[in-house]
Amino acid sequence: MGQVVVVNSRRKGKEGELALVRKLKEYGYDVRRSQQYAGINSDADVVGIDHLHIEAKYRQNGHGQTYEWLDQAKREARPDEIPVVMHKKVSKEYRGNEWLVTMTLDDFMQIWSNYE
Repeated sequence: MGQVVVVNSRRKGKEGELALVRKLKEYGYDVRRSQQYAGINSDADVVGIDHLHIEAKYRQNGHGQTYEWLDQAKREARPDEIPVVMHKKVSKEYRGNEWLVTMTLDDFMQIWSNYE
């Protein structure tokens, strides 16, 4: 039973990463899944946007874990990357919801100051 949960979790993670890749491509970014294996190599889930370390979360539950997810992105980001978590709640009642982005206010202001 435990292996079925792991396989389903990996499948759902891959599905979410591919959905996020498609969405970011709609904005004109040339991105792809990093195809990391079980987080071993500390690559971002989605790569191709300079200076961002993107962790993708595509889940039905667990959205109260955004600080933990951001901590993961911070640990794995390179010194020149801003850690971000892009997440979406997956369930019938939330079908069609938008992707959300979580980052620290300091990092957001760093990005925003370039547009003022």
